[in-house]
Amino acid sequence: MNKRTSAFALGFAILLVLVLYSTTYTVNFHEFAIRTRFGVPAGVERSAGLHFKYPFFIDTVTKLDRRMQIVESPLQTVQTSDGLQVVVRAYLFWKVDDTDEQAQAFLQSYGGSLQKAGGDLEQTLAGAVKAVSGFKFDELVGPNARLGDAEKAILAGVEGAKKVGVEPISVGLSQVVLPQKTTVSVLSRMAEVQNTLRELEAAKAASQAEAIKSQAKSQADTIVAFATQWASRIEGKGSEEATAYYEKMKEHSDLATFLAWLDALKAGLRGSTTYIGDTTRAPFHLLDLDAPVSADGIPQPDAEKKSAPATEKSR
Repeated sequence: MNKRTSAFALGFAILLVLVLYSTTYTVNFHEFAIRTRFGVPAGVERSAGLHFKYPFFIDTVTKLDRRMQIVESPLQTVQTSDGLQVVVRAYLFWKVDDTDEQAQAFLQSYGGSLQKAGGDLEQTLAGAVKAVSGFKFDELVGPNARLGDAEKAILAGVEGAKKVGVEPISVGLSQVVLPQKTTVSVLSRMAEVQNTLRELEAAKAASQAEAIKSQAKSQADTIVAFATQWASRIEGKGSEEATAYYEKMKEHSDLATFLAWLDALKAGLRGSTTYIGDTTRAPFHLLDLDAPVSADGIPQPDAEKKSAPATEKSR
């Protein structure tokens, strides 16, 4: 009796466990569950925790990850709008749409497989990457790049594919590089641009140099003309004053001659000088105390006087 009771209790416990197992299910915080009843959609459970369902084959529960997933396109060559070949790779963040209709459509389309949906989205992303062809090369790289616009264009292409049960979140370009042949072409183009800029700068510098030289020449001509005019005025004034002095000197020619003799004598006997010569000749006759004197009292040279040579020393 005890054995029968124990067996019955064990069987009841096993049955109870099976019933509980078949009538309950748990949903994690990062999941949601899709219920089907006899193969017909019966709702979506989004709350985490323990939930009940009809046992065995009546209700079927498929749990899906509600977190974002990522797929990446293969490297592919795309021609930009300015005729350059670039190698592009993009990535897509997506998740399963957990609204009732879209979640059930995802289950029907992909059987609840994230991997299968990811493969399908990878092909869609590869096709959408061709939207890069609508941009120039310098709009994809460099300080003026419009990567954000390019990524939006790719995302629009993915959304246009209208994959059921899938919600595209964002697209990014992980790689934009030039093939070797294109790199050489770009470098050549950059060299041509640099040469053109160099020539423009050289021409600009030459133009500025000519302008500076012209301005300097104009200023120099102005200064020279002003200096010449001023010198002419000084020369004219000097000539005018000299004429006045000359006229005065003509009135007193003997005095002018005497002053000229003194200047000549001072110049000849400047410093420590020893002179040996004829004191009867001007201007050294001024050293002869016996020289004849004119009516104005000015000593005059006496060429007829035969005096011995005189020696004078001044310090």
